[in-house]
Amino acid sequence: MTALGFLYPGHSAEDDYPRMEQLLGSDVRLTVVHTETKESGEDVRSVDALLAMGSAERLAAGVDELRLSGAEAVVWACASGSFVRGPQGAHEQVRALARAAGLPASSTSFAFVRALGEIGAHRVAIGTTFPDDVTGLFAAFLTEAGTEVAAVHGSGAVTDAEAAGWDYGRVLALAREADRPDADAILLPDAALHTVSHLPALEKELAKPVLTANQVSVWEALRLTGRRVNAPGLGTLFTREPVIQA
Repeated sequence: MTALGFLYPGHSAEDDYPRMEQLLGSDVRLTVVHTETKESGEDVRSVDALLAMGSAERLAAGVDELRLSGAEAVVWACASGSFVRGPQGAHEQVRALARAAGLPASSTSFAFVRALGEIGAHRVAIGTTFPDDVTGLFAAFLTEAGTEVAAVHGSGAVTDAEAAGWDYGRVLALAREADRPDADAILLPDAALHTVSHLPALEKELAKPVLTANQVSVWEALRLTGRRVNAPGLGTLFTREPVIQA
C-alpha cells in the first residue's frame, strides 16, 4: 500500500481525489486534508490572498492529520497558492512543508514542471479561470523553469465555487480556446475545476496531452514515493513511458 497526502484548499473539486484513487487501483490511498482558504470577505483569487493561503502556518496546520494517516509524501495541491511566490518562494514553501511534515513534499506548481518533463513537452498552451495577473504569474513560473508558453487564455476571474460547477462542455471550451497547433500540451492549472473524469475525452478531442492540477498533484506524490502506476483513465501522463533526458 502506498499512502499519499494532499493539502487541498477549500472544498471545490475535492471529489476528484476519490475518483483518482479508484482509477489508480487498490494499493494506493489518497488522503486529503482541507486547508483554510480565506478570511471573511477576502477575495481568495487575489495575489495577496493566495500568498496568505499558502503560508507556512496554514500549511503546517494540516500536516499532523496527514502523518497520522500514514502518508509517505505530501503535496500542497494548489498551483496558484505556490506559483504566485515565484520559483524561489515556491521552493522555500515546499522546504518548509517538508520540515513541518517530516516527509518528502512538493506542490502542484512543481508537479506541472516535472510532468512536462515526463511527457517531453516543451511548448505549452495554458487555459485558466484565474484573474489575468495571476495567470501571468503562472506563465512566468513555467518560463523560468525552461518551458515555452505558446499561448495563454483566461476565462475571467471566476470564483472557486463557479469553477467547481463547470461541466465537461465548459472545460473543453476553455482548453480549445487555449490550444495552439504548435503547443505540445495543454495545461489547466485550476485545482477547483473538476477535470479527472474528463481527461480521456479531452485528450481525444484535442489530440494532445492535457495536464490538470489535481491530476499532476497525484502524479507528483507518486513520484516522491518512487511509484509508477499505469492508469489510462488519468491520461497520457499516467501511460507514457518517461522521456530520457540527454
